[in-house]
Amino acid sequence: MKQTCQDAAREALAEKTAAKSRAGGIAVRPLVLSAFMGAVSAVLMAMEFPVPLAPGFVKMDFSDLPVILGGFIMGPLAGMRIIAVKIGLSFLLKGTVTMGVGELANMIGSVSYMLPAVLLYRRWHTRRGAALSLAAATACAAASALLYNLFLIFPVYARLYGMSMDSIVAMARATSPWVTDLFSMMLFSMLPFNLFKYASVSVIAFLVYKRLRRLLKGWSD
Repeated sequence: MKQTCQDAAREALAEKTAAKSRAGGIAVRPLVLSAFMGAVSAVLMAMEFPVPLAPGFVKMDFSDLPVILGGFIMGPLAGMRIIAVKIGLSFLLKGTVTMGVGELANMIGSVSYMLPAVLLYRRWHTRRGAALSLAAATACAAASALLYNLFLIFPVYARLYGMSMDSIVAMARATSPWVTDLFSMMLFSMLPFNLFKYASVSVIAFLVYKRLRRLLKGWSD
């Protein structure tokens, strides 16, 4: 009887240890996937390019695509991890030519895009819900960009580089005749650019999300 009890205790302990190992393995997988998607996002951030009719000091990139896909698949905390990895690796890969101001703008933009989309999609977890959440997130991110660029990013950038705001406005005026001051630059230059940027990411995310989720089944749990 004593031997039987000892055997049962050993089996119970072994099962408990195995369960912990399985739980640990499951917990590690989303972290690994988040790190991988953050690395992809950093590479895409480095592959920026100019857009016609946009001011020369803003560049287009698709670094928010892994962010929104990771958020949809694993949740908002994973989306935040991907953003953190993206910004951290961006500094390591290419440093900064804006004293961190450009990276700060990118980070705020990513958060203001990812969070509304993911939170709305978790509430309406359907194909139509995905489309509506991406549309709402596009509008939210573009509107947020208008505000933080107007009151934070451009004033800080101008101060750090000793530039007048008029010189920055003049660069935007070259691509849009409606630009006359900082606010009109936000309205007629930055707002259309950000609507185009986030709408492009949203369309691609909507088209590839379901396929990617099936491919990564088991890694996101």
